[in-house]
Amino acid sequence: MNGLKTSLAALVFVGAIAGQAFADVQVELKKTHVCCGQCEKAVAKVLDAEEVKGAASKTDGTVKFTASDTKTAQKVLDSLAAAGFHGVVDNQDLTVKDDSGAKEGKVTSLTLKGVHNCCGQCNNTIKKAIKSVEGVESEDAKANAETITVKGNFDGKALVKALNDAGFHATVEK
Repeated sequence: MNGLKTSLAALVFVGAIAGQAFADVQVELKKTHVCCGQCEKAVAKVLDAEEVKGAASKTDGTVKFTASDTKTAQKVLDSLAAAGFHGVVDNQDLTVKDDSGAKEGKVTSLTLKGVHNCCGQCNNTIKKAIKSVEGVESEDAKANAETITVKGNFDGKALVKALNDAGFHATVEK
């Protein structure tokens, strides 16, 4: 009888582990700049392309989605970053990668690409984040523009961090 109980316990344990391996992964990306319907649609386009269910909320600046596994969830986060969205992930196994290419130290000019900038409200928030960086003298951010050039004597990593903190993902144009 003890052998049967041990075998049954082992089966239950294996079943629980297998269930965890195939469990859906719920992801909440907080502090993302989602200010309007266009932002929400841009996120929806990424989620649809990655074939996951979810949505963005301009009410609280979050993107929530459900992926089939951690690998898929990370791929979705990478795609959201490529679409210009940044935020804080609520899952320790996932991250919004720092792939900006910005180097530590002062620069006099930096051109950024990939920042989601669909409207005037996005653009105003981007300008505010850029101007918060010590040493920035000028920027040419415009809604719907593909690049932003910033000039002055500033730290490139600090510039990217300011944009990330405002909910935008950016990469340095080479």
